[in-house]
Amino acid sequence: MGSKLSVDDSVRVVIVGGGFGGIAAARQLKSWGIPFVLVDMRDAFHHNVGALRASVESGFAKKTFISYAVTFEESFRQAKVVGIDLLRQKVLLNDGEELFYSHLILATGSDGPFPGKFNQIIDMETAIQTYEDMVKELQKSPRIVIVGGGAAGVEMAAEIKTEYPGKEVTLIHSKIALADVELLPCVRQVVKEILLKKEVHLLLSDRVSNLHMLTLNRFQENMAVKTEKGREVAADMVILCTGIKINSSAYSSAFEDKLANNGALKVNQYLQVEGYDNIYAIGDCADVKEPKMAYHAGLHADIVVTNIINSLTQKPLKTYQPGSLTFLLSMGRNDGVGQINGCYVGRLLVTIAKSRDLFVSKSWKTMEQTMPC
Repeated sequence: MGSKLSVDDSVRVVIVGGGFGGIAAARQLKSWGIPFVLVDMRDAFHHNVGALRASVESGFAKKTFISYAVTFEESFRQAKVVGIDLLRQKVLLNDGEELFYSHLILATGSDGPFPGKFNQIIDMETAIQTYEDMVKELQKSPRIVIVGGGAAGVEMAAEIKTEYPGKEVTLIHSKIALADVELLPCVRQVVKEILLKKEVHLLLSDRVSNLHMLTLNRFQENMAVKTEKGREVAADMVILCTGIKINSSAYSSAFEDKLANNGALKVNQYLQVEGYDNIYAIGDCADVKEPKMAYHAGLHADIVVTNIINSLTQKPLKTYQPGSLTFLLSMGRNDGVGQINGCYVGRLLVTIAKSRDLFVSKSWKTMEQTMPC
């Protein structure tokens, strides 16, 4: 990129949310010399692609949290966004401060159960310790039940059986096929074969009926996990891997008429929120017909920063076209399966490309910092 863009004092981009899309946009704006403020309620970026391994393998969590302030310095603001004043072009923070924007990028991401997601407002060291504490709880638990057999559930089961092959792991899933519906049938079948080879017990086309009575993510001896079909599984630990929701609280009141049913923002082909040429949505909170993935959030960031620059330099805007699905599933550090542009990708390639380090080194490079050993 190299070159800087000369802009006047009226230009200020505010990015709400420091997930994969948010940091990608911030890095590009920084390299172009465009004034911006990245706002996130935490003090560190969470590389949540590695969150499941961080809850299984001691010492991995510290590689998944990367300080915002070290990378973005005075362009980072730790705060919770409580609203957006569209008329005055201000982002409202929980401490009463208001941030003016000429352009706004909404990158609020999604929320879900720990350990796959981590949206608590605590400092980086405490967050890392929370994952290390779960490792200890898991180590004490001989029998583990995972609820949910989407991408997170199957990856969690594989991580546990790779690190602790002697543990008894049962995965309960409401559908017959595992992993995500967008995946090729042959990919989903290989996922099943890998789990069976690792001796994961699969209870498919069934649901847990007493989830509200179970302790999650902590060792508790002899819990009885009951299902709607009358099965009962003895467990010493239960891990929930379902229920991902769009984080819409920062913008829902300002854009009531622009929300899709799931809380995502309706966008046009330029990823502009419908009706606003200076407000963009990227990542999970953009209503784009594709799976919610870090990879796609990065592609969105590229388009949006290009379009902000093009709007400032009177050039045509770039459109975003969802492509054929690229989706890699890590099945422990030594196995995996997936597809690239709609074509099946074998286990060795996925293992080399993703499973060994879960792209964590890529995030440290993006944040221009050195990853701890």
